[in-house]
Amino acid sequence: MSFDKILVANRGEIAVRVMRTARAMGYRTVAVYSSADAQAEHVRQADQAVWIGEPLPAQSYLNIAAIIEAARTSGADAVHPGYGFLAENAAFAQACLGAGLVFIGPSPDAIRAMGDKAGAKRLMQAAGVPCIPGYEGEDQRAATLAAEAERIGWPVMIKATAGGGGRGMRLAHSAAAFAELLQSAQSEALHAFGDATVILERAIAGPRHIEIQVFADRHGHAIHLGERDCSVQRRHQKVIEESPSPAVGAALRERMGATAVAAAKAIGYEGAGTLEFLLDAEGQYWFMEMNTRLQVEHPVTEAVTGLDLVELQLRIAAGEPLPLEQQDVRMDGHAIEVRLCAEDPQQGFMPQSGRLAAWRPSPGLRTEHALCDGADVPPFYDSMIAKLVAHGRTRGEARQRLIAGLRDTVALGVATNQQLLQRALSHPVFAEGHATTAFIAEHAGALLAPDAATQERAVWLAALLLQTGERGWPSPLAHTLPNALRFALDGTVHAARVTPQGAGRFDVAADGSAAVRIELLSLPPDGHLRFSCGGVSERAMVVRASEGRAWFHFRGQAFELQDLTHVAVPRADAAGGDGLLRASMNGRVIALLVAVGDAVAAGQPLVTLEAMKMEHVHCAPRAGRVAALHVAVGAQVAARHVMAEIADA
Repeated sequence: MSFDKILVANRGEIAVRVMRTARAMGYRTVAVYSSADAQAEHVRQADQAVWIGEPLPAQSYLNIAAIIEAARTSGADAVHPGYGFLAENAAFAQACLGAGLVFIGPSPDAIRAMGDKAGAKRLMQAAGVPCIPGYEGEDQRAATLAAEAERIGWPVMIKATAGGGGRGMRLAHSAAAFAELLQSAQSEALHAFGDATVILERAIAGPRHIEIQVFADRHGHAIHLGERDCSVQRRHQKVIEESPSPAVGAALRERMGATAVAAAKAIGYEGAGTLEFLLDAEGQYWFMEMNTRLQVEHPVTEAVTGLDLVELQLRIAAGEPLPLEQQDVRMDGHAIEVRLCAEDPQQGFMPQSGRLAAWRPSPGLRTEHALCDGADVPPFYDSMIAKLVAHGRTRGEARQRLIAGLRDTVALGVATNQQLLQRALSHPVFAEGHATTAFIAEHAGALLAPDAATQERAVWLAALLLQTGERGWPSPLAHTLPNALRFALDGTVHAARVTPQGAGRFDVAADGSAAVRIELLSLPPDGHLRFSCGGVSERAMVVRASEGRAWFHFRGQAFELQDLTHVAVPRADAAGGDGLLRASMNGRVIALLVAVGDAVAAGQPLVTLEAMKMEHVHCAPRAGRVAALHVAVGAQVAARHVMAEIADA
């Protein structure tokens, strides 16, 4: 089945990655985009681009009819679904085939068979694949599910049957918590996938999350490309992935690989697929699900095998046989990938959106992204904005390269998990290869603790930046009188006094501490500042904006600076006592849990927002009565927007 022009039915780094290989193979490419992505990188890189709707996914990237029409309009004769949105949608695959388009992926029947977690488990059990004990029945009444959970035994994992990416998953440790967690999982699944059906599984204590990459062609051949360890997660979403797994030896790899290949052959699979397993401390593994697509983390497999997995997809879709047998697969060295996400780990991994003031990926890493200076990070899609990959001869070498590359990567303007990733890679448990799915939860204190020494120097640097101002290098004739400053650094307010000492030297006293001498060594136009303190010179990258705002990258961290010197100081009793419920991020209102006039307790859930595919419940800032609601279900709100007012009861 030959084709010449490929429409990529996805966005961002996913579309850019697919188009890179497609162009190298001589194919023309077509991008689709929503109104929020009109200036996005994947649009600029494609040969053609077609607008498909408004920002919400259901109105654009999930709109099957719009994407099929875009293929017709552009003259595309094949569709690559990427590895999100519609990649595992059997109706989309069927619509492509019905429109005479080559679908670069498995058959609709295979997607349908494995897309339903309950049905997939039954198929795998019939094929002899070990599965986690649980409940996959059609009776979805709350009482039935509660009884089944008791039968399985606590803790129990609740999982949306149509789910993915950690959405619609909740862990219940007791019967008392089960009902609320079930309702939450079903609500999130319904909004994310249009299907609230769940299955229940026995929760495996402290497991590894291991997945096997498989490829199969239409000629009956199937192989696996080894495993990836995806154990480091938060909210059931992967954060760090690596290949090979430090917990899998050659014998276990052979057994798990054979199981995965047998599963693929049992359903007549074609194309790229991934079988996901849980591995316990005794080496027993259980099937969780099969993703009928290429995975976000496929670059680590490419790094150790030397294969281009998108190229394999395209060749299989064109009817070619697999170009290698199982014995031809070689794994060279070790690769680790981290997901850089627009989120604030210090605020419960709250998704962030906005505009990147600066983006400088490290030249020492393979960085998959679709970013540039000034790129918008919209609130409508997944929070992942880039993937950073390092390859080395050993795991230790790959880990050190990735830490160094992360430290050098500059992402300013939107909060990210960059520091958390560095901490995770440097943590002894991860360094020794012992991280399980509980790693982030168990070590949150160490991973999220502030770096006091770096914070102190960042405050001094912030004061220095405000002292020099927009003009940059200070005049040698500048006055030597002390300058009182007040500013917020990442939201924390500081007071400082800066006294110029001539020749680029300053005495800086911050927050009541003793003054320190800082020397400004260079401040070139590109923002790469150098300064010295205590005989040690350091560097930072600075981006200034209007209205007294600036961002700087220092010691591998991003900082946001806001000048408050001439802003009135708020009353000490004003914070948190105004009764106003403000949106913590840009998002869409999906539920109002109270009505005007209702009495509420402090901390009671009032409004649920959906942002970057996750639900976030906003609670009452204090006890009282709901005096006003300023949002409606379906409304899009900006961060800090007042959604409700709580008055005295």
